[in-house]
Amino acid sequence: MKKFTKQVYLDWYENMLFWRKFEDKLAQVYIKQKVRGFLHLYNGQEAVLAGALHAMDLSKDKMITAYRNHVQPIGMGVDPKKVMAELYGKGTGTSQGLGGSMHIFAPENGFYGGHGIVGGQIPLGAGLAFADKYKGNDAVTLTYMGDGATRQGSLHETFNLAMLWKLPVVFCVENNGYAMGTSVARTANHTDIYKLGLGYEMPCKAVDGMKPEVVAKEMDEAIQRARKGEGPTFLEIRTYRYRGHSMSDAQHYRTKDEVKKKQEEDPILYVLNHIYDKKWATEEEIKKIDKRVKDKVAECEKFAEESPYPEKNVMYDTVYEQEDYPFLPHKL
Repeated sequence: MKKFTKQVYLDWYENMLFWRKFEDKLAQVYIKQKVRGFLHLYNGQEAVLAGALHAMDLSKDKMITAYRNHVQPIGMGVDPKKVMAELYGKGTGTSQGLGGSMHIFAPENGFYGGHGIVGGQIPLGAGLAFADKYKGNDAVTLTYMGDGATRQGSLHETFNLAMLWKLPVVFCVENNGYAMGTSVARTANHTDIYKLGLGYEMPCKAVDGMKPEVVAKEMDEAIQRARKGEGPTFLEIRTYRYRGHSMSDAQHYRTKDEVKKKQEEDPILYVLNHIYDKKWATEEEIKKIDKRVKDKVAECEKFAEESPYPEKNVMYDTVYEQEDYPFLPHKL
């Protein structure tokens, strides 16, 4: 695995801060109804992605997740302006404005969604891994889910086959404590979700999801195991979201004191404090990073605002495959 150098921490700080500010901007424009539908934000969970990316080989590894999926494709190399435009429903978006918040999709960057059906991405992630094993691609698929999705039958069916076929997949629960508004303690008679892997003799463990280097170490071990043909790993990455499940969530199920206490573990502040402790950057240098992030977010917003909406025919062209369909001559 790549070492945790000064540059790694500086990149983590800048990337995680950008992801946070990118979504803060989305929250602002959502209130203005420029982004519509559901909007699920990642605030607080950034170390999960930062650590995973450090361990992945982005030239071949893949990622698939649920609908809290705006920053993952950015981390994997997708132009953030295109992600912002997709959320605006603009034709310059990753899916020409037809996917929106819950369905960001960029297979050219190894990102396979963005899935709105709870747990629906779990068997799909195993399917991607099956294809890589069949083709001998030496690639690993990271399959993410929320804690609520672990109660779906699809998880158990997938775990069974993934172990049977020794698929190169890492199953990752981003356990942020609440399935929508229901605490983990209310959904099962145990709170150690990772132990579900024991029933399939799948290597499994709980991981501190608020520190990127911890995530990176555990993810690297799981990825290397999968790459060697030894099969899947199940990681319960314990994290926390600082905003509601979605923008419409009033958060009556938790107190402000609980959120405030968890914000003391903010992964961005954790990385920043580490940088200061090591004297890897001055306050002035950090301010320059902050300015770059602010300008980059503004650039994304400007691009999305000024981009055109897709032509109506695009919607039909992506639905109807029949070449001689009589009323719709346009094709992509």
